[in-house]
Amino acid sequence: MKTKSNIKKTWLGTLFVVVLVAAAMSVTVFAGDAEAAEHTSKMYATAWSLVPPLVAIILALITKEVYSSLFIGIVVGGLFYANFSPKLTYLTIFTDITDGGMLAKLSDSDNVGILIFLVILGIMVALMNKAGGSAAYGRWAVKAIKTRKGALLSTFLLGVLVFVDDYFNCLTVGSVMRPVTDTHKVSRAKLAYIIDATAAPICIIAPISSWAAAVAGVVEGVNGLDLFIRAIPYNFYALLSIVAMLTLTITNTDFGPMLEHERNAQLNNDLYTTDARPFASAEAESEVVGNGKVIDLVLPVIVLIICCIIGMIYTGGFFDGESFIKAFANCSAPTGLLLGSAAALLITFLLYIPRRVLTFHQFMEALPEGFKAMVPAIMILTFAWTLSGITGLLGADVFVAGILANSTGVLQVFIPIIVFCIAVFLAFATGTSWGTFGILLPIVVPIMQTGSEMLTITVAATLAGAVCGDHCSPISDTTIMASTGAQCDHINHVSTQLPYALTVAAVSAVNYVLAALIQNWMINLPIAIVSMVVVILAIRKLYGDKEVPAEK
Repeated sequence: MKTKSNIKKTWLGTLFVVVLVAAAMSVTVFAGDAEAAEHTSKMYATAWSLVPPLVAIILALITKEVYSSLFIGIVVGGLFYANFSPKLTYLTIFTDITDGGMLAKLSDSDNVGILIFLVILGIMVALMNKAGGSAAYGRWAVKAIKTRKGALLSTFLLGVLVFVDDYFNCLTVGSVMRPVTDTHKVSRAKLAYIIDATAAPICIIAPISSWAAAVAGVVEGVNGLDLFIRAIPYNFYALLSIVAMLTLTITNTDFGPMLEHERNAQLNNDLYTTDARPFASAEAESEVVGNGKVIDLVLPVIVLIICCIIGMIYTGGFFDGESFIKAFANCSAPTGLLLGSAAALLITFLLYIPRRVLTFHQFMEALPEGFKAMVPAIMILTFAWTLSGITGLLGADVFVAGILANSTGVLQVFIPIIVFCIAVFLAFATGTSWGTFGILLPIVVPIMQTGSEMLTITVAATLAGAVCGDHCSPISDTTIMASTGAQCDHINHVSTQLPYALTVAAVSAVNYVLAALIQNWMINLPIAIVSMVVVILAIRKLYGDKEVPAEK
C-alpha cells in the first residue's frame, strides 16, 4: 500500500518528466523563433528583476513547499522577461532559446556533471547501505563516539577534512555521519546545519579548493590567489560561522525553530519533527543484504575523496605539467567530481563483488535505488538553476552592481559593510555565491587602491556576503546539497538555519565597520571571535531553561 509521501513523490516525478517532454517538444515547434532572439525586457536591470526570486523564497517559507514555490517564481520571471507574452513566456521557461531556460540549464555541461555526480553518490550510498557497511560503521561509531556532542564535533571535523569542494563536502559528510548522529538523536535539521555551516565556510578559507580557484579566476590586474589568502583573516562570516557552530555545540545551545527540532529528536526520538520526510521511503527501501564491515564504508569514501581530487587536478592540467596549485585554479569542479565519482564507483564494484559482499544482481539493484533517492534534489536543483537563469535574463546582477557603483562616493569606512550587505542580498536573491562574487569583485577591485588593506577587507566582505546570502537562500544549490546530504526536508533546513545565519551576519557586519577603522587583522579577528562568542552566550542566557537538556 502506498503512503501519502510515496504517492506525492510519484506525482512529482511524473510532473518532472512531463515538463521535460514538453520542453523537448517545444524546441522542435518553436526552434529559431525570431521574436525571442530580438527580445528586450522592459523590466531589465530594474528593481522588478528581483521580484521572481523573492516570490519563490517567500512562498517557500510560507507554504513549506519548495517545488511549487520555485516553479511559480520561474513563471513570474518568465512573464516579466517576455513582457507578459504567453508564447514567449513558454519559450523562455522551457527551451534553450535563451540561456536561462530549463532545457538550457539541463544542457549545460557543468550542471549535467553535478547531476551525474549527485546520482553516482546516491548510488554509492545505497551500495554502502545494502552491503551493510553503513550499519557496521554505525555500530562501531556507537562504541567510539559515546556522546551527542562528540557526534556533532566529529561531523564538523570530517567537514574540515573534506575541504576541496562544497558539493562534495555536503554529500560525503552527510552520508558518512548520518548513521552516527541518528544514533545520538541529533535532528536532521541540526545535521544539515552542521554540514552547511562547515562546507562553504571551510572552502572559502581554504587556499586549495574549487572556491579559491573561482575567486582567483575573476580578479584581474592583481594576483588573485595572493589576494584570496590575504582576505582569509577578514572573511568574518565564514570564520564566525565556524565559531558560532562550535560555541553552540559545546555549550549545548539552540534557539529559534532549531530548538523545537532538537527537543523533539531528544525527547521523542523523532529526527524530522514535521511530516515532510522526502528521504524516509528511500531509507526503508534500502535493505541490508550484505555482510559488510566498517571498511566497506570507510574505504569507498576514502577512494571517493582521492579520486575526486585527482579528477579535479586532471581537468586543471596537472598531468600536462601544471603545478598542483595552478591545476586547482584552472580546474572544472563539476567535471572533476564526475570523473572522480565514476572511478570510485568502479573501484567499489571491484571491492564488493570479488569479496562477495554483494552479488552482481544486488549491486545492480542499488543503481535505481540511489537514483530514486536523489530525485528530490535533482528537481529542486533544476528549478533553482532555471529561476537563477531567468533572474539573470532580467538583469538583476546589473541592477545590484549599479547600486554598488553608485555607493562608492560614501565614506570609505562604510564601503566594506555596504559591499557585504549588497553581496548578501544578491546571493540570497539569485542563490549563487560564485555568481555573486563573480559580479561584484570586478567592480570592487578597481575602486580600491591596489595593495591596500582596504582592498583586502572589501574583497573579504564580498566573499563573506556571498557565502552568507548563499546560506540563507532556499534556492541555493549548496543549501540544497546540505539538506540532501543530511536527508532533511529542504524547507526545514532553511527555516532552522536562517536565525543562526542572520545572527552571524549581524555580528560580521558590525565587525566590518571596525575592520575599516582599525585595518589590522591581528586586532580585528580576535575582536570578531570574542564578540561572536559573547552574542551566543547572551542568547543562551536569554533562552535559559528553554534549551534542550544536556546529554548525561
